[in-house]
Amino acid sequence: MWDDAFPSFLIGLREGLEAGLIVSILVATLVRADAKSRLPQVWTGVLAAIALALSFGAVLTFTAANLSATAQEAFGGVLSVIAVAFVTAMVFWMRRSARTFSGEIREKVTGALGMGAGVLMLTSFLAVGREGLETALFLWTTARAAGESAGPLAGAGIGLVLAAALCWGLYRRVLRINLTKFFTATGVVLIVIAAGVLGYGLRDLQEGGILPGLTVYAFDLSGSVDAGSWYSTLIQGVFNLMPTMTWLQVVGYGAYLAVVMPLFVRGAKVKKPEPAPVTAELSESSPSPRCRPVWVVPVAVVAVPAVVAGLVVAFSRPKPASSETVAVSETECGKGFTAPDTGRQTFQMHNTGDKTAEVYLIDPATSAVYGEVEGLAPGTTRDLVATVAGGSYAWRCVPTGAKAVTSATVHVSGGGGAVKAVVPVSENDLAVPLKAYKVYVDQGLATLVTQTRQLSADIAGNHLAKARTDWLTAHRTYSSLGAAYGTFEDFDQKINGRADGLAGGVRNKDFAGFHRIEYGLWHGQSAAELKMPAQQLALAVVGLKKAFPTQDFDPGDLPLRAHEILENALQFELTGDTDEGSGTNLATVDSNLAGTRELLTVLKPLLTKESPKLLPGVDADIARLQKLLDSAYRSGSWTPVEQLDETAKARLDGATGQLLEDLAPVPDLLEIRKSA
Repeated sequence: MWDDAFPSFLIGLREGLEAGLIVSILVATLVRADAKSRLPQVWTGVLAAIALALSFGAVLTFTAANLSATAQEAFGGVLSVIAVAFVTAMVFWMRRSARTFSGEIREKVTGALGMGAGVLMLTSFLAVGREGLETALFLWTTARAAGESAGPLAGAGIGLVLAAALCWGLYRRVLRINLTKFFTATGVVLIVIAAGVLGYGLRDLQEGGILPGLTVYAFDLSGSVDAGSWYSTLIQGVFNLMPTMTWLQVVGYGAYLAVVMPLFVRGAKVKKPEPAPVTAELSESSPSPRCRPVWVVPVAVVAVPAVVAGLVVAFSRPKPASSETVAVSETECGKGFTAPDTGRQTFQMHNTGDKTAEVYLIDPATSAVYGEVEGLAPGTTRDLVATVAGGSYAWRCVPTGAKAVTSATVHVSGGGGAVKAVVPVSENDLAVPLKAYKVYVDQGLATLVTQTRQLSADIAGNHLAKARTDWLTAHRTYSSLGAAYGTFEDFDQKINGRADGLAGGVRNKDFAGFHRIEYGLWHGQSAAELKMPAQQLALAVVGLKKAFPTQDFDPGDLPLRAHEILENALQFELTGDTDEGSGTNLATVDSNLAGTRELLTVLKPLLTKESPKLLPGVDADIARLQKLLDSAYRSGSWTPVEQLDETAKARLDGATGQLLEDLAPVPDLLEIRKSA
């Protein structure tokens, strides 16, 4: 959180200090001129500036939320570039004006006092409003880059509070700050941060389709840099430097620093003479006759920006088809559906039948899915949000236990841009990967039969040291078959059951399989005590080998297991939860990773077709996790999980978590949907 907070803290401190100094000078000038009755005009202008900045931030946030994913990337990229331009101009202006702006503000106050209340209010509004708008824009940009708002908002809040405290100290003359050095030092840091924001903005513009080169990488360190480590998180949060960056990002980042930083540093070394102090006499003008309550203007300056922002957000929001209720059932699928407008639409899906149903908005020609609602109970209504462009649309209703029904096709005219849709796979599509994976499992089980028989022979011959080695070899083979566990039925409990949940734990007679033998081998049990469990394990593996070809292997399980194998590894192995004394949890994770890699190999043709960009990222994640696991295997033995130092454990957890996150879309991409 705090790595994301620092850039916003710095901008809040700088902009808050600039605005606060301006307000302090305005107030001090009026107080010294014995014009205290004009202070409410200053505070009204300040209040209006704050209201404008907050309203501007709301417009940015809610307007972007109403855009499609591609449009959001383009919108964010454009505003990132604008934010960089504003910040660059701000640091140069403050470096140049730090010595003179106090006198300039006093001159403006002098002129304002002679021209009436409105001009003084406008002076404070313009002086503070610029800082507020810059803060809102930069804060929105950094929050979007961070992917969350808590850190940036907290950082900006702390920076603004500290700026207010510094301004109060300067005003009360209890604090002295060399403003020139302060703004120069913070300017250097802000230029580096702005370079990162520019790089992030250029990537957004690439993802939004405005700039080319999205897949042309200058470097890819994802395989060697731990993205979850504290230092990596800090660098990404503060400087927006990522392990993988395109050439356009790198060139933009480097060119900005190469041009802007020397100009800023060179200008900071130039000494400027102090201007002559302003000595104009100020006199309080006669207050204008009050013809309205004193609260009217402050309320108006806050309400007007808020109302305008609300109208902008309201008119920018696509009109949802909330009045259009679409029926979902075997007999009325799609009833009430008419050609919608293009853009982001909301449909109210109402189940008029007597069965729970799934419903999909599809392209009837390709069966590509634009949106879906699952588990819609009878008599209930749920929103389905989808982006509509020119083309043909229909509803596919799938009641539980019944045949899928497709509604009449509706044609939508107009543009609306490209709309992303998921083309569903069928059981036939998964038939080839399933066949290949079943061959892999069958071969693995044949190997496992030999290995468990050898383990049983070791124990029968009282060769317990050799049995420990052969136990790990056999257990690793079984751990690499994770995608088939769901088909193993009762065999899995006999082969790899755990003591958790059993009365008496490891002493329960039903505790069997690899972990039972592991407990005995590493807790000093004799060969006589382990002989029967070892024979039972070998017999269970033989039984599974014979039964597997006839077991029902649902092809839909393959995409699910792509994520679940390592999910279980993170939950049970990387916590040491399954360790019964061998300390080889990381060897199990290594085998789980090998099994995941094999599964992705057979699914690769389908995944490449559905999402070409997914597998390169996953491959980089796998390489990073494999490297971390390899480092835990030294001198022929594995480091137990509980003996990992804090940094190594955090890296393993982070790399596994990142891989799981990147694998999460696989089940949805390869979900089998019923066709009409």
